[in-house]
Order: sequence, then structure tokens, then C-alpha cells
Amino acid sequence: MYKFFFKRLLDFSLSITLLICIFPFFFLLIIILTLIYKGTPFFVQKRPGKNEKIFSIIKLKTMNDKKGVDGALLPDVQRLTPVGKFIRKTSLDEIPQLVNVLKGDMSFIGPRPLLIKYLPFYSDSETLRHSIRPGITGLAQVSGRNLLGWNERLAKDIEYVHNVSLKQDVQIVFKTIKNVISSKDIVIDPRSLLKDLDDERRN
Repeated sequence: MYKFFFKRLLDFSLSITLLICIFPFFFLLIIILTLIYKGTPFFVQKRPGKNEKIFSIIKLKTMNDKKGVDGALLPDVQRLTPVGKFIRKTSLDEIPQLVNVLKGDMSFIGPRPLLIKYLPFYSDSETLRHSIRPGITGLAQVSGRNLLGWNERLAKDIEYVHNVSLKQDVQIVFKTIKNVISSKDIVIDPRSLLKDLDDERRN
């Protein structure tokens, strides 16, 4: 019952409550980032959600749009700004995903929505991660986050899918809050530790 009804009810209720409570701070942050980046403060990207339905995930922007002489964007590490590093370290970039939760694209807790290009590289069991809504945080994130390898991270996603419960979600929420406060397991540039899933499994 929780997995199929109450989880979504809690997501909707909590997301609209949080959006109302943090709106003044969120609005101020949007203004600051708009001035810093001289444009949109948001990063929007297509990701696969429940049943692999594609949606647009919304995050606060942490990188500028500087390009090289060839007209292509510079590598991520060169475009990450000091403010962007702070936003990632404090996980403030995830705030706009409350809108995704409100809309029903995401849940507070679930497997993180990864890139579309990864879809052909999941094993049959790993595709189960798309049988539920993706989350802002999840079991993998509180079990090592970017310090986990792909096999371990995806295994945690499947473990979560098989054991969805209110108790587990509450535990993940408290662990997430603890990790954010302590900046535990946060890597500013994840690609410095881990290859993209498609590159790793293609080889």
C-alpha cells in the first residue's frame, strides 16, 4: 500500500510544503545565480524516469557556458565555478527537483535518474531501477554516493526497489541530511573518480 499510494501522497504533500517554506531563500538564490551566470540559473537535462519515460530534470546551474576556440563547451572541470562548487558541496543544486517531485516525475527517495545514453548498458536485473520513480536521494547515495563503483551503485538501486518501505525511506532521509551537513562522500567532480557507465561497460 505504501509503495503504490502513500509514497506518492507523501511526495506531493512534502514537496509543496517545502517549496512554500523555502521560497524566499530559493528566489534569492535564483537571483544571485542569474547575475553570476548572466543568464538562466537552471540546468535542465532529459533523463529516463519511471518505465523509462523521459522527463526534464531541473537543477541549479553550477557551471558557466565558456567555450573553447573550436566553439565547443570547455570540459566540466574548467567550467565549474567557485559558487558552483559550494552549491554542489551543500547539495543546494538539488532544490529545483522539488518541482519534479511535485509534478510526479520523481520521488524524494528512489534510484537517481541517470543519463539516457546509459539505457542500453543495464543488465536485465538493473532495468528494475526504472520500475519506480527516480529519487532526489536514494540508498546508493547514502551508501557511498560517488565513491561507489557502478556495479555497487546499481546493486543498491535494485536492493531499494525490492524493499521499498516507509521505514527504509525515513532512514534514508535522515542519513541524507546527516551526509549533507557533514559533506560526507561528496565529490565535486564525479568524473575524476568514475568513468561514464557506457564507457566502462563498452570496454
